[in-house]
Amino acid sequence: MKHSFFLLFTGLLINLTWAQSYPFKDKTVINYPGSQYRFEIIKQVKVTPVKDQNYTGTCWAFSSVSFIESELLRMGKGTYNLSEMWIARNAYIGKAENFLRMDGHLNFGQGGEFHDFFWVMERYGLVPEKAYPGLNYGEKNHNHSELYAVLKGELDALKKLPQKHHLTTAWKKAFTESVDAYLGQVPDNVKDFKFTYKGKTYNPYSFAQSLGINPDDYVELTSFTHHPFYTYFTLELPDNWSLQQAFNVPIDELVEAVEHALKKGYSVAWGGDVSEKGFSHRKGLAVLPENLETVKDKKSTELSFEINGKKIPNAFMQPVPQAKVTQEERQKYFDNKLTTDDHGMHIVGIAQDQNGTKYFIVKNSWAADSNKLGGYFFVSYAYFKLKTTGLMINKNALPEKLRKKL
Repeated sequence: MKHSFFLLFTGLLINLTWAQSYPFKDKTVINYPGSQYRFEIIKQVKVTPVKDQNYTGTCWAFSSVSFIESELLRMGKGTYNLSEMWIARNAYIGKAENFLRMDGHLNFGQGGEFHDFFWVMERYGLVPEKAYPGLNYGEKNHNHSELYAVLKGELDALKKLPQKHHLTTAWKKAFTESVDAYLGQVPDNVKDFKFTYKGKTYNPYSFAQSLGINPDDYVELTSFTHHPFYTYFTLELPDNWSLQQAFNVPIDELVEAVEHALKKGYSVAWGGDVSEKGFSHRKGLAVLPENLETVKDKKSTELSFEINGKKIPNAFMQPVPQAKVTQEERQKYFDNKLTTDDHGMHIVGIAQDQNGTKYFIVKNSWAADSNKLGGYFFVSYAYFKLKTTGLMINKNALPEKLRKKL
């Protein structure tokens, strides 16, 4: 997951105070001014404010941190603002090690998966945003373009083993210092990284321990037929650099699991493809209409098509029937690269339009002023079924029948 985004959007007043809240205060919401959609909010969980990944491919870090921040709220731990760049910083180092172990035949990029949060937590601990904002390179907002170019250049040189066909003992220190030059200096011994938070002094390990988050409580789920259902397998995605596994279930059970979790007060970290024609963050919608025929382009703010001879001028502005997605169809999209590991997001609620069509409420990391919904959008169940690559969920939130199969 590596989707980066930048959008200048004006005219929306956002409360930027760092505090817990629900995504929407009103019972009924429209996605965009002038839209005919009327979304009834069925269920939503408490969230922390929307952040901005800006020009980075670190959506996976933002969405997993948002997910854990909501978990802390649910657990009664209070409101936390955790550092995404601490997760990204240490993942860059882990990716580099694996990249060189595999002679460069493994992806090195800005992207990652939800399990990378726990990979970092178990090895390097966690820190709050104030302790490690990750902006040590003269910019006000995150932009890893130059950082990635520097890191990739180093690794491409190192994989050729220029020093008599072996790596020296200095490469990791040199690489880490490049990361820290941009994101912020960290002592060689992470335990020596001290900071004060809410009146107490911590290092990353003691801070992580104080949160009470247990990685064993979480599982990643997916749904594909090229592996048996109800088994774990390593999902073949370029950004799965640590080669960790997900549990495979039928797509209807995946939808049921998410809905069940939300109704119990749990949120879900969601990985999916936002390059589909029916996705428009600006319009606050991800839909998969029946009989899609004509669209200007993938970035269009209009979605026009025809149903039984009737022209629908813009499905982003009026409710339309959603496609019926089968297990076979979603597999075809994945195999043909029409569904890719595109973006990490955070599912925080359930809504339905006036026709009874259901949607998940999704928290994005493209800034609170990136659309008229304060950085949230609605994704139809049909879109979710076709374009999901995987998700992370608390095992305690699963339906009992599925949990036993784990």
